[in-house]
Amino acid sequence: MTAFEAWWPYLFIVIAGWLATDLWRWLGVLAGNRLKEGSELLNWVRAVATALVAGVIARLVLFPTGVLEQSPLWLRIGAVVVGGLAFFLGRQKPVIGIATAVAVLAAGLYALGF
Repeated sequence: MTAFEAWWPYLFIVIAGWLATDLWRWLGVLAGNRLKEGSELLNWVRAVATALVAGVIARLVLFPTGVLEQSPLWLRIGAVVVGGLAFFLGRQKPVIGIATAVAVLAAGLYALGF
C-alpha cells in the first residue's frame, strides 16, 4: 500500500468539505454585497439565523446529551435566564451573556456535586 492509497480518503474529505462549504460562503459574500442594510431579504435572513440559534439553544437546554443530561432542568433554564438578563444589562454583548450563563451553570453543577 502506497502513502497515497492510505491518505486519499482524507484528502477527498478535505476537498469535498471545502467545496461544500466554501462555495456557499463565496456566493453569500457576493449576494450580500448587493443587499441594502434595511432590505426585507436581509431582515428575513437575520430572522432565520436568529430562529436557528434559538432552536439550537432550546434543544441543548431541553434535550441535552452527555454530562449536561444529568443536570437538573431548573438549573439549565435558570442559567439561560440569568445569561439573558446579563446580556441585556451588559449592553447586549453576547460574550457577557454567554460567560454569565456558563458561570451560573458551572457554579450550580459544582454546588450540586457534579
